[in-house]
Amino acid sequence: MPVEFKDYYAILGIDRQAGDDEIKKAFRKLARKYHPDVAEDKKTAEAKFKEINEAYEVLGDPDKRKKYDTLGADWRQEDGGFSPPPSQAGGGGHEQEFHFGGTGFSDFFEQYFSGGTRYGFPHDEGAGRSAQGSARARRGSDVEGDILVTLTEAMQGTVRPISMQTVNRQTGQVETQEFQVRIPPGATDGRRIRVPGHGEPGQGGAPAGDLFLRIRHAMHPDFSSREADLFHDLDIAPWEAVLGAEVIVPTLDGSIKLRIPAGAENGQKLRAKNRGLPKGKTGERGDFYVVLRVQLPSHLNEEERALWEKLRDTSTFQPRKAPTP
Repeated sequence: MPVEFKDYYAILGIDRQAGDDEIKKAFRKLARKYHPDVAEDKKTAEAKFKEINEAYEVLGDPDKRKKYDTLGADWRQEDGGFSPPPSQAGGGGHEQEFHFGGTGFSDFFEQYFSGGTRYGFPHDEGAGRSAQGSARARRGSDVEGDILVTLTEAMQGTVRPISMQTVNRQTGQVETQEFQVRIPPGATDGRRIRVPGHGEPGQGGAPAGDLFLRIRHAMHPDFSSREADLFHDLDIAPWEAVLGAEVIVPTLDGSIKLRIPAGAENGQKLRAKNRGLPKGKTGERGDFYVVLRVQLPSHLNEEERALWEKLRDTSTFQPRKAPTP
């Protein structure tokens, strides 16, 4: 079944030859504009934000970007559809094809970049005969997919409406299920949420398989996650690194005051304990790490240049050892 091709470069507004830094800069600019937490038109922004995340999920990963770029001549078809090669389209025993709604990812992404199982495989589990004695009973396959979850949703928990369309590849018959999935507080990236009975339909009276949705944290312009810990890159001036400073830093649940120690180094991590994501039902939370990024001025006026030259001439600091004569 053809799926709509996604031009991720156009979504981020960048050229196909764009470098990694340019891709990241374009994503952060758009993410700040359309993030649901700050946008005025939340419904429109949410759809755009998911699209931006999907594009960065692919182009921001070297392996996924290479795979995307090598899709090659099948990029666009005249009807706007995109048919995967037979090896990816579920040949050789694939009976059911699944399409998700409400997960935050397009069919195109699910088809090529999610790593989930979107096709059902017949099982011999529970072998037997139906009440009519004509069909062999087979439990439906389990199905996997990805679900995009913002860090705010991961912090607080949420309930998401999901739809799943099942297409029989042999008969063309389509069935649609609609249900809700609870995302618990502290849902970490990569965690799988089990939805019993919403996988491939069973045959001959056997039960359906289960659906497993893998949590994928939406990219955030200010924070990233690793297990239950959160990370924030903080740009600081050279004198703040040398002299130390007190700064206000945003977190997912309010700002905190942070002390930068004198002599701080570029890349140094400062930890705020218990300000990360929840860890289950214990009430314990992960930590919040601020990663210092010392920024150097790229343009100097005459007064600034004079001060830097004076510092150079009067400082006893020697960053490099003198060469041996």
